[in-house]
Amino acid sequence: MTANTLSNGRPVFTIVVLGASGDLAKKKTFPALFGLFLHGHIAPQTRIVGYARTKMDRPDFLKRISQHIKNTTTPKVKVALDQFLDQCTYVSGVYDQDGGFQDLEKELKRVEHECKVQDRLFYMALPPSVFIPVANGLKKNCYTTKGINRLIVEKPFGMDLESSRTLSKALGALYREDEIYRIDHYLGKEMVKNIMILRFTNQIFGSCWDRDHISNVQITFKEKIGTEGRGGYFDEFGIMRDVMQNHLFQILSLIAMEAPASLNAEDIRNAKVDVLRTIPPVIESEVLLGQYGRSEDGAHPSYLEDDTVPKGSKTATFAAAAFHIHNPRWEGVPFVLKCGKALDQQKVEIRIQFKEMAANNNNLFGKDVAARNELVIRVQPEEAVYLKMTQKLPGLGMETVMSELNLSYNSRFTNLQVPDAYENLILDAIMGEQSNFVRSDELDEAWRIFTPILHKIDRHDGSIPVEVYPYGSRGPKQLPEFIRRFGFERHLQPYTWPETSQTAANPSSAAAGSAETESKL
Repeated sequence: MTANTLSNGRPVFTIVVLGASGDLAKKKTFPALFGLFLHGHIAPQTRIVGYARTKMDRPDFLKRISQHIKNTTTPKVKVALDQFLDQCTYVSGVYDQDGGFQDLEKELKRVEHECKVQDRLFYMALPPSVFIPVANGLKKNCYTTKGINRLIVEKPFGMDLESSRTLSKALGALYREDEIYRIDHYLGKEMVKNIMILRFTNQIFGSCWDRDHISNVQITFKEKIGTEGRGGYFDEFGIMRDVMQNHLFQILSLIAMEAPASLNAEDIRNAKVDVLRTIPPVIESEVLLGQYGRSEDGAHPSYLEDDTVPKGSKTATFAAAAFHIHNPRWEGVPFVLKCGKALDQQKVEIRIQFKEMAANNNNLFGKDVAARNELVIRVQPEEAVYLKMTQKLPGLGMETVMSELNLSYNSRFTNLQVPDAYENLILDAIMGEQSNFVRSDELDEAWRIFTPILHKIDRHDGSIPVEVYPYGSRGPKQLPEFIRRFGFERHLQPYTWPETSQTAANPSSAAAGSAETESKL
């Protein structure tokens, strides 16, 4: 069955946002939909229908969804926003009774008759507790037989292997796999989407992307804020479920997978699943956990001082873990994943540390001179790719300096805008492109790797200690030693991110220079 299309080839769907009154919909889904509309990727005849339990009239709904849409001061954008809001309507209803979904179906038939559209895209911006009743309600009452149905499901996809399989089985009984789009928004981020291009189009990287050249890989997620009143939700999951098992593992699979047979979605996802199957479950001795306490100056409260956090909670807000890939390319190369809240920086990056040069091992140069090369892919903020290397400092002597080959998006692509991850992924779903969505067997393998350690952590029996670290610090004090265990070496030479390349395009980034040496961990 083929979707209705515009003259530019874009399919036209009626878009239904379930959970339309919630934070995710307000802060991410609707701003992304407007961004797509503003740039011509959503047709004027598209209608967007919000559905949620909150009772409100259409003006209240439009006010709610427009408050988080930014940069609307120019006349062009103001006109576009008015047009976009004209395309949005709202239906109130519960998630576990047919009546609300029947009201939703009436509204869908009305707008589809008006706009001559037959295909439907359902976006479930909902907590996992209602995934199944909503999926059931949609299939029973709102599943069109005249066109295409697509269902976007937000994470988390379960709490462990068993619950994930239960969810997949329930969804699979209602919808075909090609109708389900499991969204992990990190797969929509510009630099994550760039990984395959870097690896498979550049000989300089492709020829050294293996155990013979790479010592270790570090994938880091840092947030400066704590739970900020959302501790009740976070405490159910913890940092390992919230960030590592999904976002960081998606990055790992793209870094580690073999070249897919083609750019077809199934070939790409096959390659990701193949590498995940070679990773054994993470073990207790290769995990470090932490929970943030008060900042050293007392200005920021501890995790336990958040009123929404259960008293005495042992839930980790920081986690580091090592993973090992048992295949010819990666045998012996540890992948260390680190993620945490209330840390010293806000960033996500991939740091690939290469081995020493053979000449260095023969004492031609000492380690303090010929430091290891590092390829750094900065996912956010200030997207960049740079290769750290040693070179001679200009002058009469032979003094060396750590420098870089630098691609900073701020300075290189000054006339281009990096799209939001949700814009990328919603457009992919509209186009029927599934390569940046998670397939059920990929999900199964990721949970297989994490479930044993998550069950041990959930027991809170002290077998895996949770170390308190100060709000605003770099994490638990054991972290430097932990990553040294897996081969990471800090450069002895001082290194600063060059202000000249950053500040020309973005003066606010001048502070990045002083942060780089500290950000190594």
